[in-house]
Formats: sequence, C-alpha cells, structure tokens
Amino acid sequence: MSLETVSTNRAFGGTQGVYKHASSATGTGMTFAVYVPDHAEGAKLPVLFYLSGLTCTHANVMEKGEYRAACAEHGVIFVCPDTSPRGDDVPDDDGYDFGKGAGFYVNATQDPWATHFHMRDYVENELPALIAENFPADMDRQGITGHSMGGHGALTISLRNPGRYKSTSAFAPIVSPLNCPWGEKALTGYIGTDKAAWREYDACALIADGARLPDLLVDQGTSDNFLEEQLKTHLLEEAAAAAGMPATIRMQEGYDHSYYFISTFMADHVAWHAKRLKA
Repeated sequence: MSLETVSTNRAFGGTQGVYKHASSATGTGMTFAVYVPDHAEGAKLPVLFYLSGLTCTHANVMEKGEYRAACAEHGVIFVCPDTSPRGDDVPDDDGYDFGKGAGFYVNATQDPWATHFHMRDYVENELPALIAENFPADMDRQGITGHSMGGHGALTISLRNPGRYKSTSAFAPIVSPLNCPWGEKALTGYIGTDKAAWREYDACALIADGARLPDLLVDQGTSDNFLEEQLKTHLLEEAAAAAGMPATIRMQEGYDHSYYFISTFMADHVAWHAKRLKA
C-alpha cells in the first residue's frame, strides 16, 4: 500500500503531512492528512482519528481545527480522512447532504453508490492498515472522534468495534440517523428502504441493541442551528442513561456548528483522549 506525499510542513515540533493513495475500498484515489509529533527514535505513538462532517475534506480540520499544539504536547498522532470517494467517475447528487462530501461512513448497497461509497470499510479497515504500515503508530492505542456526520461515524464505528478504540468523543454528532432528515436521505439512498438495515449506522439504536462504550465525551453548542431537527443530542443522553453507559455530554452555551466551536474544545478533547490512550 504505497503512499504519495502531497505536502509536509513543520508545526509545533512535529510534521503535518498530506498523502494520497489508490484505495481498494472505494476504487478511487483517496487523500488524507496526518500530524506526527516529534518523538524518540523507534517510539510508537497513540493515534486519534478525526472524521469530518458534510461537505468537508481532510483540509477543513487540518486548516481550522487547531489540534497540532495539543497533539504535540500529549504525543498523539492525528489522522484526518476525507468524507467520501472523489473523482469524475464517482456518482454525485445536487444536494450538499448526499453524494460527494457526504459518504456518511457507510458501505452503500444501492446503485449507483455501491461501486465506490464504502467509507465504512475505508475508515474501519484500509486507513488504519495504511497508518500502521507508514507511520510510527501504536495501533493498540487508537481513539476516534468527529464532527456532525463525522461524529455519527465516530460513534457508530466505535460501538460496532468493541475494544478497538480506547477512547471515543464527538463534536455535535448526528446521534440518530433513523430520526432526522439527513439520516433519512442518506440511509435510504445508500442502504435502501429497510430501516432494520439502518440500525448498525445509528448510535442510539446500537446502544439500545446492546453495544457499549467504556466512556464517551460529547460537546454540543446550544446555538447550533441543526440541533433541534438534525442532531437531537437528547436522544443520545436518553439512550446512554437507559443503558447505564457512562457519557459526558456537555451543552456549550452560545456555540454554533462551525469550526469556531470545534477549535475551542479541540485541545480539551485531545487531552481527554491522551489520558485514556496512555492509561
């Protein structure tokens, strides 16, 4: 699995890189970003995966997420994949919330999406193998986080893979695609109309069906214009409480859905993950 280096830059005593490769999961070229703090020769560092939201690429969090200083301080590798396959042969949709930039971290089963839209396989399997092979990563110490659609991805991927991720957090996640317009559109289009098949892509349904996390951190802005219709944070609070699953869900007064919100709490999330990844 060879990588092409697109760029590298020194930052906060580490290296921010952008890389390309040919993906077997999506059948397309894929681009992702990795920040590696300086470290002793031969050392292996814990890894934190960050999954981005609708319309984003690796570049959004890389340019606006303000994670590098915290990752350098705590010695954590930070990995930022794209949100969907890309390319002229990849199908798309006129809406911002479906198609390119909106892979929803699922394996599509419906045409024409089933050929390339396998972001679940990409994030769960192919990308971690690439990181293990090409970077000084300790894959026994993985954490995962994400924003909005990426928060949905982080929660569901972690819930479906018990024990793989030592820490899980999210910023303003879509907690129940079964119960919001974004989820209805994406899962109908990618998976089909059988809602029983959607449950493995819904954090609240996974918890109700018995999946558990040892701990969870979620930050959600109270002034987020998507909160009431799309994100529905209260459903995750209720699901965790009903299951007796530990969850710290913080409603942050006055914050919206933007990277102003994410960057404000990013260092706190990195430190939270680092504590658990180094335990």
